[in-house]
Amino acid sequence: MAEEIKSLDDLQSVVSGTPAITTISAPVHEQVRDALGRSYATGKRKDAVARVWIKPGSGKVVVNGKTMADYFARPVLQMILRQPFTVAGVEGQFDVFATVKGGGLSGQAGAVKHGVSKALQLYDPTLRAALKAAGFLTRDSRVVERKKYGKAKARKSFQFSKR
Repeated sequence: MAEEIKSLDDLQSVVSGTPAITTISAPVHEQVRDALGRSYATGKRKDAVARVWIKPGSGKVVVNGKTMADYFARPVLQMILRQPFTVAGVEGQFDVFATVKGGGLSGQAGAVKHGVSKALQLYDPTLRAALKAAGFLTRDSRVVERKKYGKAKARKSFQFSKR
C-alpha cells in the first residue's frame, strides 16, 4: 500500500475503496511459436535429452537426421513416439524434427515423447488437459541408482564366505 494509514478514518476510507475479496485467476497458457511457426521443447528421460521442434505438416518424424522407422527400429519405440499425438487427437497433423543425445534407445524414445508432448501443449494450449491427464508432461524422474563402495553393483553384495 502506497499511502500511510495513521487513523481509523484513514483505515475506513481504504477498506471501503477496495473490494473485500480479490479473485486470483488461474495461469493462462499462451501459444509459443518461433518466426517459422514451430514450437520447441526439451524432453528428458533417464540420461537422454531430446530437443524437439514441431510444426504443422503431414506427420513426418525425423530423429537425428533419420526417419522414425530407421532410428527407432522396434515397433514398441515407434508406438511410444506416437502416443502424444494419439492422446491429443492430432495424428498426422504435425511434422517433428528432433535431435537426441545420451542414454539408450528406450530412454531416447521416452525423451522424444516428453519433448513432443511439451511442444504440442506450447503450440496449442487446448491440448494441455489431455496430455497432462495422460501424464505425458511430467518428467519421469527414475534414473539408474549409483554403485556403492563395498558392493558389486548398486545393491548386490559380493558372495559371503563363512570360512
